[in-house]
Amino acid sequence: MSPEHTPRVPVQRAVEVHHPAPLPPAAVAPAPVVPMQPGAVPSVASVVLPDGRVVTGYSLSPMQPEPLAAKPPVSRAAVNVALGGVGFLAVCGGLLLLTTFIAALTALVTQLIILAAVIFGGWIAVQVFSTIGHHGGTTVNIRKAVIKRNHFHG
Repeated sequence: MSPEHTPRVPVQRAVEVHHPAPLPPAAVAPAPVVPMQPGAVPSVASVVLPDGRVVTGYSLSPMQPEPLAAKPPVSRAAVNVALGGVGFLAVCGGLLLLTTFIAALTALVTQLIILAAVIFGGWIAVQVFSTIGHHGGTTVNIRKAVIKRNHFHG
């Protein structure tokens, strides 16, 4: 067999076991100074741990929730709705004036168109009815005409 096809046998290694070592006790360092309000000295409490060590510290009073801010007598949503209504009324007034202006302008343009149609129609009527009796050309009174040498002199 070739070296590429030989089965590999896992190599066993020695098992090492690690046991945690206890930490040596730390040198006692002075506690940091905590700024406090004068007259409010908290009580000191000591707790004995099962291994015999004593832990000393300040006892903590339970946290008091922040007092809620007093609600205004009217909610902000109501104020926003009222202000929106005032703005809407102002816009409606402007729109009413705008629509009134557009209606007046439309009426004016309509009346001008009607006036132009009446005037132009009257002018056309005058032109049509005035040419019915008159066909153009020159009217010659033949009774006064003089004919000399086969020429008509009017």
